[in-house]
Amino acid sequence: MEILATIWFILIVVLWTGYLFLDGFDLGVGMMLPFLTRGERGKRVLLNTIGPVWDGNEVWLITAAGAMFAAFPHWYASLFSALYIPLTLCLLSLIFRAVSIEYRGKGHTPAWRSFWTWAMAVGSAGTAFCIGALLVITTTGLPLNGHGDIVGGAFAWMSWPVLLGGLGGLGFAFVHGLVFLGLKTQGDIRARVQRWAARAMLPAAVPFLIWFALSITHRAWLSIPVLVGIISLIAAVVAVRAGAEKRAFVLHGIHLVAGFGAVFAGAYPNVLPSTLDPANSLTIATASSSDYTLTVMLIVTVIILPVIIGYQIFSYRMFLGRIAETHIPEAHRVPVAIRS
Repeated sequence: MEILATIWFILIVVLWTGYLFLDGFDLGVGMMLPFLTRGERGKRVLLNTIGPVWDGNEVWLITAAGAMFAAFPHWYASLFSALYIPLTLCLLSLIFRAVSIEYRGKGHTPAWRSFWTWAMAVGSAGTAFCIGALLVITTTGLPLNGHGDIVGGAFAWMSWPVLLGGLGGLGFAFVHGLVFLGLKTQGDIRARVQRWAARAMLPAAVPFLIWFALSITHRAWLSIPVLVGIISLIAAVVAVRAGAEKRAFVLHGIHLVAGFGAVFAGAYPNVLPSTLDPANSLTIATASSSDYTLTVMLIVTVIILPVIIGYQIFSYRMFLGRIAETHIPEAHRVPVAIRS
């Protein structure tokens, strides 16, 4: 039944939105690591704000991709096979980001720390760009033939929506990271990110706002959630300037949720449009797994997803406090327990 496929389409949109909302601020913090503060203690403050949660946030990425593979194998196959090159770059960016978090503190020379600081920034920016581009391509489409295969070679995906989505992902993650740091830090860093966020929030949102506007032109009622998103964005700017970081963080998230809801509702029932011929587009009916598979997956999800969400809420509550440079001890070498 299409009702099951529709439910899974909504769930996958929720998973991708959840990933960008949660891991977005991790990526934003990573992008700012070389620039926001010069001192080593300040950089360690930034890393400590995301240290307890960044790897848990990436679960949403794995779950979103896995759900696409299981619920809509044709969607997954057409999209991911067409995007081998950008997805490989995305994977490398994720690896560099993760390794830099673990390795940066293992060395004590300025060159070592500088290398992994920039690896963190480049990896975070690359991930944000690629995820944004992937999500925009999902709604703007690819040159697909009647068999769901891409036409035009390995670079057929290169188009202006790729740049639009990439810049949108970068802009959202950058600002979301700023607002998150306002929630989690004290002192000079908090004051600095408030100024940056107030100035950058509206310009950084322009690429995604263009995507939202272009995606709802054929369904006028979807202008309502887009308008909600715009109002939330403006309210977030006001909240940042008032020093209400918690409200700003929530409102900035509402901007994302409302916009994504409008975009993917506008794309429905297509999961991947064809730019060659609308008849070649993949829909929830033509791209989904069997009803049995979707039913079993839904039962498992109903059981497991609340556990995952509950654990993440618990972990966030455990690390609610603000961090300041005074909380960071001096860097020191750990003595070797056993010498050869």
